[in-house]
Amino acid sequence: MATIKPSSDLRNNYNEISEFCHRYNEPVFLTKNGAGDLVVLSNAEYERLCGKSELRRLLDEGLASMKAGGGQSADAAFAELESEFEIEGI
Repeated sequence: MATIKPSSDLRNNYNEISEFCHRYNEPVFLTKNGAGDLVVLSNAEYERLCGKSELRRLLDEGLASMKAGGGQSADAAFAELESEFEIEGI
């Protein structure tokens, strides 16, 4: 369930909002004059969401490349990884 608070709570209850965001990794939605205005997240959760978004972008880019005839076989990709990282039998 979304946590919605008036923007005045950010000033009056900053520590409580910060603790909630860190403890539950959930956003707090702030309203201004009864309408949605801001969303507050912990830094860690923000970085996680940005990383997820970047991963999706890279996967989409790779899939588009494959559909356009680019890329390489799984065997070739694993052989390249084995060589680059000096490991055997991925």
